[in-house]
Amino acid sequence: MTGLFVTFEGPEGAGKSTQLARLVERLSAQGTAHTVTREPGGTPLGTRVRDVLLDPALTIDPLPEFLLYSASRAQLVANVIRPALDRGDVVVCDRYADSSRAYQGAGRGLDGALLDHITAAATGGLTPDLTVLLDLDPEVGLERAARRGQPDRLERADLAFHRRVRQGFLHLAQRDPDRFVVLDATLGPDELEARVWSALQDRVAASA
Repeated sequence: MTGLFVTFEGPEGAGKSTQLARLVERLSAQGTAHTVTREPGGTPLGTRVRDVLLDPALTIDPLPEFLLYSASRAQLVANVIRPALDRGDVVVCDRYADSSRAYQGAGRGLDGALLDHITAAATGGLTPDLTVLLDLDPEVGLERAARRGQPDRLERADLAFHRRVRQGFLHLAQRDPDRFVVLDATLGPDELEARVWSALQDRVAASA
């Protein structure tokens, strides 16, 4: 399995980090070259941008919020993702451009055409080969997230916002069923792990 770009998406508390870690363990166990990263983050610039974006003390308007994500994304693609794909790695990323379409588009109400235009410029048109969407009722997800500690700036948004985000993700998956695999995040972690691995194997077979 080489040169594949895999992303994990979903609302707060859906278990993306857990399933990403389990997938990486499987890749490591079979000796597959891989690169793991996240958004925002993954580079020194991205880490600083992440601190700003998640700071609950800050109020950030929708457009600058999206532009900050896009700046982090552009740096990540240029410095980490494209070089890893060029090496033939499986790149596994916790969130990518679909999060902006769901959070800043569906959630904040920014124009979708604007988001797509800037995203294309920031990423050079790089699209994942496989996107795993862990779907979860936002009330359940926010309860899970609250158990991790103090909520960040996005987790503090109202329930209506998080419901719009969820619907935004589901709409994206409906528009692009060949790329997305939608999984019920209330399933047990072992079952989810098996389904993620099966989805990845299917994608490898399809690209062979």
